[in-house]
Amino acid sequence: MAFVKNKTEVITYEAIDDITQAMKLYNDTSDFDHLSFIVESVINLDGGADFLVEQLQHKETPKNLSAFMAAQLGQMPSREAPIEKIMELLKLKNAYIRNLGISILQNFGEAIKYYIVKFLIGDDKDLRIFAVNVLGDVNFAESRDMLIELLESEKDINVAMTAVDYMAEIGQIEDIPQLELIKKRFEDEPYVGFAIDRAIECIKGE
Repeated sequence: MAFVKNKTEVITYEAIDDITQAMKLYNDTSDFDHLSFIVESVINLDGGADFLVEQLQHKETPKNLSAFMAAQLGQMPSREAPIEKIMELLKLKNAYIRNLGISILQNFGEAIKYYIVKFLIGDDKDLRIFAVNVLGDVNFAESRDMLIELLESEKDINVAMTAVDYMAEIGQIEDIPQLELIKKRFEDEPYVGFAIDRAIECIKGE
């Protein structure tokens, strides 16, 4: 493959067909064009996508290269993409990388539903909160229905209120009775009523 750097200079790079070779080249290279070529090559190798997700988590990875990696990951067939590992990017404090993670996941559409459901029905409340955040951030067709289904039975106040925050953004008028039920379920928690009233006002457009 070749990269055109200007009107008179064309640089060619040696083909990469081994993940170990690719990783060494990546670590030894600083030129963006060469790194981009390595990333394009890595994505097609066994373990290459996992390697790129790992690089996205490193603070020293330049933003322009991170964006290029995200673009390559987002073009993968969903059945081959390391979706669960990509979802882990949404747990990072780095807002730029979190947003890249969201943009990647949005390309996979319905394929991420399985992973979200797995977290939503699990016993780990932190993973349920994470799944709610993914639903709210990615916001695909079933996000609202899945949040309402969660709220029908959720017993953990932190999980429930995370869902309520997103319902303020994507909820509809017919969801208000369910929100009122949440208020009764956690009536001993003083801030719940305030948060739910606020969500209802947002839904009503007040």
